[in-house]
Amino acid sequence: MKLSNLNIAISNSCNFDYCKDINFEKVNFSSSKEISAFFEAADKAFSLLILENIVIKEDVLEKILSENADFALLYSEYYDNVNNYIPLCDFTEGSVRDDFDFGKCLIVNNRLAKESLKNLDIEISLAGFYDFRLQMSILGKIRKTENFYTLYNKENKDFETSHFAYCEPRNQNYQKEAEKVFTKFLKCCGAYIQPVNSEVKDFDKIVKSFKTRLSVIIPVRNRKNTIQDAINSALRQKTDFEFNVIVVDNFSTDGSSEKIDEIKDNRLIHVIPTEKNLGIGGCWNLGLSQENCGAFAVQLDSDDVYSNENVLQKINDKFMEEKCGVLIGSYRLTDFDMQPLNDFIIDHKEYTKENGANNALRVNGFGAPRCYLTSLVRIEKFKNFSYGEDYDLCLRLSRKYKLSRIFEVLYLCRRWGGNSDANLTPQKITENNTLKDKFRTEEIKIRKGK
Repeated sequence: MKLSNLNIAISNSCNFDYCKDINFEKVNFSSSKEISAFFEAADKAFSLLILENIVIKEDVLEKILSENADFALLYSEYYDNVNNYIPLCDFTEGSVRDDFDFGKCLIVNNRLAKESLKNLDIEISLAGFYDFRLQMSILGKIRKTENFYTLYNKENKDFETSHFAYCEPRNQNYQKEAEKVFTKFLKCCGAYIQPVNSEVKDFDKIVKSFKTRLSVIIPVRNRKNTIQDAINSALRQKTDFEFNVIVVDNFSTDGSSEKIDEIKDNRLIHVIPTEKNLGIGGCWNLGLSQENCGAFAVQLDSDDVYSNENVLQKINDKFMEEKCGVLIGSYRLTDFDMQPLNDFIIDHKEYTKENGANNALRVNGFGAPRCYLTSLVRIEKFKNFSYGEDYDLCLRLSRKYKLSRIFEVLYLCRRWGGNSDANLTPQKITENNTLKDKFRTEEIKIRKGK
């Protein structure tokens, strides 16, 4: 099938020079109105949506379309212009986040696209493509196929900037639109839930049943350069209640264990697992199971520090006021020396009392520090992973319990060369996103009552 036998829509930002002899339309894919106009006029079986400058392998494309027409959308992995292979996640029921990467070109079934138009909101001017592909996922299969194009110009994007784009103030109008179309989608597919805003039953009684009010839990493995900073930022907290710091030392081999033992403070509890297969989630479960764990369990990663000496007091006071199951603060990304990496904070304002438990499925995180009512998490438990285990737990808890927020900086998240989130390869990013999509799939099925 030649390109001339397809309807072709090219993003306004593209310069598709080699397509001079082929009919195509320039389309603003952010606009539901422009997407609708394109497909209303489509007169062929399939369309190509071209998002960036690419080179299409016409013979591969012809083979794909001659062998398979049972799809709503087809997308593919690709090579960039310096021959790096760019892997993409398989599409699953949980691939609902608005930054799911479909690559730079998609094949669309025009019959289903026309059907989707009746559910598109033509007033959407920023999240139009998100609205369109959510509706298409209801109507048919979204599949990944063999690569049929290469990227002509490589676009360099900083991971930190793109990953946290949904927290930038300049992107808030898009976020509001994306939430609107995503909520509509959840209602269409039966996964929408009414957020829980009632207090946890017997909250005060549960808190009083613990000897200690609060525990900071720090899982660590091989962080000798940062672990003392983390511990000391917790120990220097000023509170009107008793707290402790539980460090779960997961068989460090770089001297981290010795660094922990150098700190002499009876509030510091150094725990070494008996099992050697624990991920971060398993370390959290071990910390929570300690007899001296407090009523509130508060996150602190071994790279990071609290922003000031009053963080734990603010967390306690907010817990006691809200009587919630989960409390999450806000944080700032910094370098090793705790200098800000950008000019905005990661505050996850998309999580609201009115719709947060639904909207959380759309983005890739909840925020930090994450703080839990210990008795609930002892029942729910973390999954034994070292990525996304916190996101998964918060999704599950948000379905059942009230989740409250503190929208000021409580936490400094340090990025440096030894950090587990530093210099991620495209393969690792895809692996991480696939895992979170798996968690979302599990949660959506539960919310649908499956």
